[in-house]
Amino acid sequence: MRSLSFLSKMTIFGFLLSTLPVIFIGTFSYLTSYNEIQKNVNESKLMLIMQIKSNVEQKLTTVNQTLNQVINSSFMKKALNLNITENDFIMYNDLRTEIRYMQSFDTKLEDVILINDRYNWMIKNSGLYKFDEYPYHDQLASLMKLPDSTSWSLNPSTWFYSEENANNSACSYSIGLVKHLPSRGLDPYGLAIASIPACDIQSLLGTNPSDLSGLMILNEQGKIILHSDESLIGEPAEKTGIQSLTQLNGASGQYKSHIGDEPFSITYYRSDFNDWTYVSYDSIQSMTSESKKIGAYTLYACLLILLICITIAWLGSKRMYSPIKLLLKQFGHRSVDEKTSNEFQLIGEQVHALFQSKSRLEDEVRKQLKQVRTFFLIRAFQGKVKAKELHDKLEQFDYGRQLEEWKTMSVLTIQIGTLEQTRYEKQDLELLLFAVQNMVEELIPEEEQLAPVMIDHTVVALMGSKESEKTSFQAKIYTATEQLMSEITSYLGVQVSIGMSLPFHDIRTLSIAYKEGLEALKHRMTLGDGIIIQFENINSGKPYLKLNYPNHLENELLDAIKLANAEKAKDLLEQLLRHVFATEMSPQEYQIPLSRLLNNLLITMQESGISLKQIYYGTGTLFEELLDCHIVAEIEDWFWTAVIHPMIKVFRDRQDAQYHNISEKIIELIHRYYDTDLTLEECASRLHYNANYLSSVFRKETNYFFSEYLSAYRFQIAKKWLAETDIPVKDIAAKLRYNNSQNFIRSFRKQEGITPGQYRQKTMQIEA
Repeated sequence: MRSLSFLSKMTIFGFLLSTLPVIFIGTFSYLTSYNEIQKNVNESKLMLIMQIKSNVEQKLTTVNQTLNQVINSSFMKKALNLNITENDFIMYNDLRTEIRYMQSFDTKLEDVILINDRYNWMIKNSGLYKFDEYPYHDQLASLMKLPDSTSWSLNPSTWFYSEENANNSACSYSIGLVKHLPSRGLDPYGLAIASIPACDIQSLLGTNPSDLSGLMILNEQGKIILHSDESLIGEPAEKTGIQSLTQLNGASGQYKSHIGDEPFSITYYRSDFNDWTYVSYDSIQSMTSESKKIGAYTLYACLLILLICITIAWLGSKRMYSPIKLLLKQFGHRSVDEKTSNEFQLIGEQVHALFQSKSRLEDEVRKQLKQVRTFFLIRAFQGKVKAKELHDKLEQFDYGRQLEEWKTMSVLTIQIGTLEQTRYEKQDLELLLFAVQNMVEELIPEEEQLAPVMIDHTVVALMGSKESEKTSFQAKIYTATEQLMSEITSYLGVQVSIGMSLPFHDIRTLSIAYKEGLEALKHRMTLGDGIIIQFENINSGKPYLKLNYPNHLENELLDAIKLANAEKAKDLLEQLLRHVFATEMSPQEYQIPLSRLLNNLLITMQESGISLKQIYYGTGTLFEELLDCHIVAEIEDWFWTAVIHPMIKVFRDRQDAQYHNISEKIIELIHRYYDTDLTLEECASRLHYNANYLSSVFRKETNYFFSEYLSAYRFQIAKKWLAETDIPVKDIAAKLRYNNSQNFIRSFRKQEGITPGQYRQKTMQIEA
């Protein structure tokens, strides 16, 4: 299958580059308009609710103030202490006059009822009654049991009519302002009830019925007080068909619900004045109808922009492709064939062909012959040169005569030992290797060597001889290496180790001989520095004796580290390494127990909660540093200084540190900052712990969640203030971080069974 040309790819990219932003912007604008319209409608509904609330409460406040004037009048105070009968016409007339003043057009009061249970009389519009003979005596008497001295109650209208006029009510329910009489008495025995037909609240607002569509008012029992459908007044809110009414439990808010299958937006506000809830419910579909028009206009605009962008992308791609087309034409290609993946590959091949010309390569080789030769020899030792090309390449570097004369060859690998107790530093290693390389090149006759090279901190040289007899060749090589080692030690003052490969006769096995020399050098780990190691003398037929890993010594070492016993840990480390190196193994096999020891030390460190950064500051890895150690003393010193001793210091610091009781600190913070917006996250920040960790510790030690303990302590403070001070309940609720006093009252009643006011009164009576 033919691949796409670069012009096609560039055009497609231009299409995508122009299409995606347009789609994103169009989608974003539509969603933004959709959300903004819904948000604005919700805000307007909330403003309407607040306006209706203000109007209703203004009227109710007027009724409350007017009724207060009546019950606080001298006539009322006098009447409460009299047994009014049909003979007390003057007193009855005075009371009726006071009541009529309240029944104005503004207040919409239909009736004002005065009840004196002690003297068994009741006065209302229709006259004077004996209270115990009134048909709804029990229902009205139950209003005396309301917990508050002043409250609003939704009651059937029939309670306030005599039996002969019960059908005169225009509304089935009335809203009554109920006040206990006497107003300042500790033991009320009377009631003053100002009754307003629930249907008349709409006229109180001066609002058209159409404006109330989708609005309703619920009392504290969840019954409907105001609704556009008057038949629902007095019914539970569930009758409206709105789902999820249980979410109307906060001070205010908005959420989505359903009436039937249609989604609605519900907005509500709970009044602090009388605990009524003002609710607005609006169809989301009708609210967002305008956004559909915006979506259609946005779609048309996006399609137009896409068409323009696609046209520009096509024309721009052709314009940018023109230099590539010109290059192809100059290379003699009209188009890209099926064998080439793209235009750039074709251009690259042509450029590569230009740089591969014979004359240019020969000129570059002549300029940098030594560097090229060194690079080639490195690749040859590493086995990166094909065997059939090796001989020809060496002849190009003027090694043809040596290859013809040499009968036997061997690879020498030279490494510098430890620089401790010498005048050199670790950073001098590269310079010393360069010096060793030059000495090898000068001390070995030119006809017996290929130029030495440096590979991974190792000087590598190939020596050859006309001797075909193995013993004579080895003796000659050994003599040359002894002289080389002596001269290096004398002039440079450092010890070197030399590895010798097996003698070989075919230059094509050069890379194998190089590996043999490196393998011989690995035995420095057990043999030490400053020696000549022949590969053929390593493990001369003897099998390895493999002993078990000293687990008991390792466990004792780990215990000594945890106990911060440095002296014992150092002694155990020496015993463990002595046990490991007592067994004769290859250098690779020694890496296994050493890596195992390091791994178990790191596991112990991690399980003890110690970060690697606390003990190690290098840029590489600990395993790499371990493998760079070559002799036993160096390995032991590295384990002690790099891993074990830093771990011991951490454990010793932990033993010296004083541990504090976290739960006591949290409780102290609660007792100090209970009257602020204290959170567990703030405690975690102050104590420098993780919040989840603090939560689990506090729960385990106190059997309380943080929020539970904070709420319980605030509740105890509230009881103390109610019993010992005269701070108003509203101020106590604010000090203890409740959203409003009603929430505090409900919470207090739930836990104590009585309201805060009743608790304060009960406490005062007990103390008295």
